[in-house]
Amino acid sequence: MADKLPGSQAQHPLRVAVVGSGPAGFYAAEHLLKQTGLHVLLDMYEMLPMPFGLVRYGVAPDHQKIKSVTKAFELVASRPNFRLLGNVEVGRHITTQELAQYYHQVVFTVGAQSDRRLGIPGEDLIGSHPATHFVAWYNGHPLFRDYQFDLTQECVAIVGVGNVAIDVARILCRTRAELMRTDIADYALEALSASKVREVYLLGRRGPAQAAFSNPEIKELGEMEGADPVVLAAEAALDELSTKELRTTPDKTAQRKVELLQAYATRELTGKTRRLNLRFLVSPVELLGNAHGQVAGMRIVRNVLQQNSTGGLQPVATDIFETLPAGLVFRSVGYRGIPLDGLPFAERAGVFLNSLGRMLDPQTQQPITGHYTAGWIKRGPSGVIGTNKPDAVETVVCMLADREAGVHMRPAHPQTDAIDALLAERQTQMVSYPDWQQLDKIEQNLGAATGRPRVKLTSMPQVVAALGRKL
Repeated sequence: MADKLPGSQAQHPLRVAVVGSGPAGFYAAEHLLKQTGLHVLLDMYEMLPMPFGLVRYGVAPDHQKIKSVTKAFELVASRPNFRLLGNVEVGRHITTQELAQYYHQVVFTVGAQSDRRLGIPGEDLIGSHPATHFVAWYNGHPLFRDYQFDLTQECVAIVGVGNVAIDVARILCRTRAELMRTDIADYALEALSASKVREVYLLGRRGPAQAAFSNPEIKELGEMEGADPVVLAAEAALDELSTKELRTTPDKTAQRKVELLQAYATRELTGKTRRLNLRFLVSPVELLGNAHGQVAGMRIVRNVLQQNSTGGLQPVATDIFETLPAGLVFRSVGYRGIPLDGLPFAERAGVFLNSLGRMLDPQTQQPITGHYTAGWIKRGPSGVIGTNKPDAVETVVCMLADREAGVHMRPAHPQTDAIDALLAERQTQMVSYPDWQQLDKIEQNLGAATGRPRVKLTSMPQVVAALGRKL
């Protein structure tokens, strides 16, 4: 299955499978396909009917400019040696072991699809959710469209102060008029328009100087049509350690962040329908339930900052507690990958075991011939969409070096029609890139009729009907 071949004897063309159609997958495909003097035939596998992964199902619907990165991906997909195999799930329709029978190299770019838990009592009560589930729901992810979130609750608590947490808070606070200007899923638009939510809490363990969200996101909170941002003056004030940290940091981004948050602490309320409360130096210790097993409150503890052994600032709990009357809770405290059968997984880090993108045998720590990874499943959930480009390039550099050295898999069935025949037997509703172009046009036309960027198709029956097929 895997041989070391001299470069001059390497099989041509080089057949590559990319598993996952998010940013990391497309950046890897782009760098592979632009190589001169190398004929690559690339198949991109995507478990969902629609491509673009995190850009379609993770980026907030009110951040349309960020979604424009798909234009670069469309250029990659327009190449004649690129194919999208949509609605095909690796591990279900084809195994990782079977891929080795059809491709010289496989790169896995499947992202970090699971969330980290809080590890506190009551976390599994009804009404306690991962923030990622809510994000997938309002973005029209087919596997999450039927999830239920109790938006009759007046108070919502979101644990975490990263960009995902702030996205969730902002969407909960948006008016119908604001949401109508986005590509939010239709069912989410209706549910959020009828929402009874009035108080939203964003909870950060450390102080404002250490908050992970970006300055543009903070500034945007002050521009919401239906909600006032609220920061407690006592929590906006910096302690001595944070002041010293800012003073010794050449990057002024954190200083600007603190200034923005402190401005909210002195800003008068305008009487808008909702309030978004940004709380700092607090940690959840317990979710309180009612007689029906539903979340009825959150107990939080006040923290102080202490310097740890590496010089960083860490929160330490005090003996001061408080209870928030939250009936709906979202956690957004980190993400991790999910193991895929047959591939080496570093459980603690939540990523595929790899070095520079080459997957490693857990016993020998040596590269597994022909197996690579890129994106969050390679390095962990860090950075923005663009961060995946140098990450993917690093992996592709290894792939090209291995190919030049003749180190790649030797597939038994490298012909295109061989993999096509196998997939035709196992998945009759495959979605190609031309199919997606047709669906994309339909979504945009539906949106144009109501002044929206697009109206998303969010289920396989909708996709099948739009393509003129039968289930």
